Amino acid sequence: MNPSISKLSGISGKKTRRIVGLMSGTSLDGLDIALCDVTGSGTDTSVDLVRFDTISYDRNTREALSEITSVEQAELEKVCIMNARLGELHAQMILDTLDKWSIKPLDVDCIASHGQTIFHAPKSKHGVNDLPNATLQIGDGDHIASKTGILTISDFRQKHTAVGGEGAPMAGLVDEILFRHAHENRILLNIGGIANLTLLPAGKGNHRPAMTTDTGPGNTLIDAAVRKYFARNYDKDGEIAQSGKVDRTLLNKLKEHPFFKRSIPKTTGPELFNLAWVLEILSANQIAIPEPEDLIATLTRLTAETIAEAIHNLEHDDDNIQVYVSGGGVHNKLLMKWLKEHLPGYWIQNFKKLGLDPDAKEAVLFAVLANETLAGEGFRLENHSKQLQKVNFGKISFPK
Repeated sequence: MNPSISKLSGISGKKTRRIVGLMSGTSLDGLDIALCDVTGSGTDTSVDLVRFDTISYDRNTREALSEITSVEQAELEKVCIMNARLGELHAQMILDTLDKWSIKPLDVDCIASHGQTIFHAPKSKHGVNDLPNATLQIGDGDHIASKTGILTISDFRQKHTAVGGEGAPMAGLVDEILFRHAHENRILLNIGGIANLTLLPAGKGNHRPAMTTDTGPGNTLIDAAVRKYFARNYDKDGEIAQSGKVDRTLLNKLKEHPFFKRSIPKTTGPELFNLAWVLEILSANQIAIPEPEDLIATLTRLTAETIAEAIHNLEHDDDNIQVYVSGGGVHNKLLMKWLKEHLPGYWIQNFKKLGLDPDAKEAVLFAVLANETLAGEGFRLENHSKQLQKVNFGKISFPK
């Protein structure tokens, strides 16, 4: 037997697998690294988050990624090079972080790499019915495996599109098995670059299925405006927005985007919601460009209101539903304040109430997706024919 296949079989048969989950979001700020001990599989899965850290990208990496991310045209040579370069960079970040944690690479069973999304093109974006949903992540898994010496599973979203999904959001697959509660109705809200949520009705066994959807922009517009006008990566604690005033005329025009009127579930990305779109709305409606502080306040309000409206439009049984928030947006004090004001009757809490670092949730999610590929039967997902089937995600890269 091929030694790599034999080792893979051994990892699959272990009771607990030590997996490094990786996530790099649309903000292009860096790499989330979550060291997880994952026990069991399927509905018997449990996760212990051992260590977590975020390693920032340097300026050159951010600029190189921004040239090819969520743009209509990019140089193929740059895409090709960044696919390999980012894989090697992520590998080195992993090795450096493991060394800092005094953990040997040989003691890690698997790396679960989400990669960097550079374009998201579901049918709702490209508009051609006889073409499939599509999404593209870079940061090659073979480069990661070869450089770290650790089995790597990557490119998870392709299987989702292959069976008829849009490639996002995928959080609901893991939320269903880790966070559904017997008696508590829950909404798990993640505010990353794009905001998404999972509705988990109470009950186990014979219960209503989970529902997951994007709601629209999370931090992506706010971050882009802060970088342009304030030369910072993000609005720390919502301080800039707090110093500005909401331009209601602009806000109302932004909320006219057809995405917000589409039925759920749905997905989106910075390909739709970007600063160029905001400037086009200003120009088309002859609205004066607000002061930078007012623009940040308006974009923050857009995120708060569109999330709240999406939640109000959900079908669920209990008005006193628990909302647990993860992602970078949970640290924006003004955004959280406005969310609470727009969701009276909902209990809105930091995701750490469920025992997990809110910044680590998405990296943990991909560790669990990889664990299921290694040791489980797969996640229930509707195929093109709307039939439920068991699906495993990710491509396996051997170190040698």
